[in-house]
Amino acid sequence: MGTDRFFAADDFDFAARLIVGHSGQGVIDPGIVLRTLAAIEDDDATGWYTQWNAVADRLAGQAAERQAAGRPSAGRLWLNASAAYDAALAFVDGMPDDSVLRPTFRRHRDAWDAFIAASGGAHVRFDVPWGEHRLPGYLLRPAADGAPRPTLVVTNGSDGALTSLWSACLRMALDQGWNAYVFDGPGQQSMLFEQGVPFVPDWESVLTPVVDALVARPDVDADRLLAYGISQGGYWLPRALAFEHRFRAAVADGGVVDVSRTWNAHLPPVMLDLLRSGDAETFDRYMAEPADDPRTERELAFRARPYGADLTPFALFTQVDRFVLDPATIARIDTPLLITDPAGEQFFPGQSRELYEALPGEKQLIAYGEQDGASWHCEPMARGLVALDMADFLHGHLG
Repeated sequence: MGTDRFFAADDFDFAARLIVGHSGQGVIDPGIVLRTLAAIEDDDATGWYTQWNAVADRLAGQAAERQAAGRPSAGRLWLNASAAYDAALAFVDGMPDDSVLRPTFRRHRDAWDAFIAASGGAHVRFDVPWGEHRLPGYLLRPAADGAPRPTLVVTNGSDGALTSLWSACLRMALDQGWNAYVFDGPGQQSMLFEQGVPFVPDWESVLTPVVDALVARPDVDADRLLAYGISQGGYWLPRALAFEHRFRAAVADGGVVDVSRTWNAHLPPVMLDLLRSGDAETFDRYMAEPADDPRTERELAFRARPYGADLTPFALFTQVDRFVLDPATIARIDTPLLITDPAGEQFFPGQSRELYEALPGEKQLIAYGEQDGASWHCEPMARGLVALDMADFLHGHLG
């Protein structure tokens, strides 16, 4: 491994940075991470899965042995195993056979549930009714005493696992003595893989029922709610904040104004014209032609999955076009908002500052650079630094 990159393939290199960053927050040990990455051939999706799945199985076995012996260390090993199973799924769309997705995801979630159960009652499962569904959720608390505490309500991104949120914000919240609530929203994790429910653009229809359920609990201080959104959650959370005003302060890590901009940037002008004119037949015919780069095809399949099953290319791009924060919506946001702005943001470049400048109320923008090892989308290898900044901002609004 060189000093600048883990892999030549951009998507492999970014996935490696994510798991290395998680290790810095105690999700999994750095030695296991580096040894596993070193055993993977560049751009080998099957090899990536095989190596990480083997690590996860080994960690899950160790956790089960300690749990059977009544050792409290089992909980952290279950967290380690859950993170490794999640890592194994990073490139399942690039494998000749992706049938491993659902059983591997279930092992990942079973390990997470075992981590929750090993907390001695501090962490609890708490699902929230949402239409005809229930959103699987977890309330992580510093202790099992039932005391009312400030509570950080977390909106995940498009593809992040619950274990990734441990390094992003959960450990930070618990270190501050706060509760943290995480859940699978429509299109996310179990809601997608096991129930087939796609994304929705109007996140207030999700977040408000979540808040309603939380404030009814005696261990949640209804007057001291905080919010956090990561990756594409940087669109969903601001969208919800335009209509849900019960949060003292919030963090968008980072900010997203227009999700479709990244998708449409890959379309040639003629395809954009077809999309804008509504010529679905010709658009779909062009999209049916094989891609020159298999990685592009792999990325499209991965990104398309949460927007709905069996969508035509035209219907897919039309659906993504709905995920936009218009000026009137942004003007409704009155929650104090911190926005992270990492150098080299590769998915939503420039949008953190764009959202910051459009916000009418109290706001703060923190730029992160290469000198802090904090560049790239969601600052994957600088989660400790970002956690400090988030804690300072949120503390300042709790009173």
